[in-house]
Amino acid sequence: MSKKKKYDEDYVLYGFTCVNERDGTQKPQCFLRGKILPNGSMKTGKRKECGGGGVCAKKAQFEKAGTLPKLGFAISQKPFLEGSYKFAYWIAKQKKPHTIGETLVKPCALEMVELVCGLEQRKKLEVVSLSNDVIRSRIVDISFNILKQVIEELAASPFPFSMQLDETTDISQCSQLLVFVCYVHADTIKEEFFCCESLLETTKAINVLEMVKSFFAKQNFDWKEKLHTLCTDEAPAMLSNTSGFATLVKKEAPHVIITHCFLYGHALATKIPTNLKEVLSTAIKVINFIRSRSLNHRIFKRFCQEMGAEYEVLLYHTEICWLSREQVLKCLFELRAEVSLFLKEKENPLLEHFEREDFIHGLAYLADIFNYMNEINLSIQGPKVTIMDATEKLQAFLAKLLIWKKRVEANILANFQILEEVLYQNGAEIQNSLSISLKREICEHLETLQNSFKSYFYLDGIKVEPWIRNLFLPDINCIEDVNLAKDELIDLRTKNLQLEFNSESLGEFWCSLREAYPRLVKTTPQFNVLIQAKQQQPSHWYVFKK
Repeated sequence: MSKKKKYDEDYVLYGFTCVNERDGTQKPQCFLRGKILPNGSMKTGKRKECGGGGVCAKKAQFEKAGTLPKLGFAISQKPFLEGSYKFAYWIAKQKKPHTIGETLVKPCALEMVELVCGLEQRKKLEVVSLSNDVIRSRIVDISFNILKQVIEELAASPFPFSMQLDETTDISQCSQLLVFVCYVHADTIKEEFFCCESLLETTKAINVLEMVKSFFAKQNFDWKEKLHTLCTDEAPAMLSNTSGFATLVKKEAPHVIITHCFLYGHALATKIPTNLKEVLSTAIKVINFIRSRSLNHRIFKRFCQEMGAEYEVLLYHTEICWLSREQVLKCLFELRAEVSLFLKEKENPLLEHFEREDFIHGLAYLADIFNYMNEINLSIQGPKVTIMDATEKLQAFLAKLLIWKKRVEANILANFQILEEVLYQNGAEIQNSLSISLKREICEHLETLQNSFKSYFYLDGIKVEPWIRNLFLPDINCIEDVNLAKDELIDLRTKNLQLEFNSESLGEFWCSLREAYPRLVKTTPQFNVLIQAKQQQPSHWYVFKK
């Protein structure tokens, strides 16, 4: 078997650059036409032209008198190549198909340039290659470059980094492993997407670990030494006590702090009593009856329009996106009269539930409590929220649950506005309107919710020195005299940094001081808490120690 010819750096002398194929093979690509050729076509005496009028096959030095500089491909003058890369970047950023450049954007751009600037400018723009293969190769180049930058920043960071993993299966049944990293760079805390790798066969914890180790090995990066916090989801393959991914990582790097995501755990913590669970199940059945049938959906929408309702359609309910329950239940409650008439017209047996007061009251309570759950979840997300902020908010929420339970027992429903409003609409006292069974279930749910939060979230594990949260208020004696960082804290407090402390986020403020006060920052274990706090993912991810 003949040996395959590999890419040679000397190909650039003939007007070709290097592109990486999916299998890692490097092939020459024409500067001018963007065409990708096999390495075999570049053999001496067998060089093929790519269609560029002979320019690509001719030897051209990168000099002022050379051919490529005259065509705009000099190192200091490369608008066509740069334009192609920028367009590929925007295609990837907007998640559009690679063919959109050749089939839509470029034809439109050429027409506009010809109309506005003339035919001569159109001819210049035609040189920019936006074909499917070119865009794909550009995106691969950009991806490799970004990964290289992230690896270099991770290696140069003076602090450990946090890593978050999520294993998911897409609509084509392909299992993907997503990895995000959070680290300190250039006086700021950065969150970056790290990699996306396909799990070809099983998705066990050992497979995930091998893939992570293999990926870091390819990048020649020792992740065990610099990894500080690892965040996973609630899947058994990730968080099993015996053979889960977190357990396997602990065996290789015992110092790593294991955390888990907020989404699934929060859903599990919201355990609903039997009768309230039946109310929620019935509400979902009603929504599915109307929304899952196109004819029913259209008729109900028209029905709401004729009645002048505030809403015209019901919202879909998805079990995994439990945060949507608040809006779903609120919408159903507001349209309860319209839904009742619609079910009556359709002779649906679910109508009997909307004729019962206890069902309406239970629906109102669920809309209220899930509204609070939604608010607390959204309040602990965002780029400037630290784990200390989230801990304080959750601790406050737990304290409120205890007070709410006592108020419900005393027939005070001021915290549940929707429920209170529907009860007062009947014109009777709350103690006479709210059934004893529903009142008991509400108290039981609030107590269960409080116990679930206490057992699920490691709220007492975050210990932070007062001067970390507020540099200028606490007593300086909160730090022991034997701690040398106390000297730097004294110097820091004498400086006029009140404006910076108030205007910047907590993480940004301490990151900016890491060079001026290295002992104070580096020897403070709470700084790692700031790094840990930034470990999150869009779609309701947040980390807490289990």
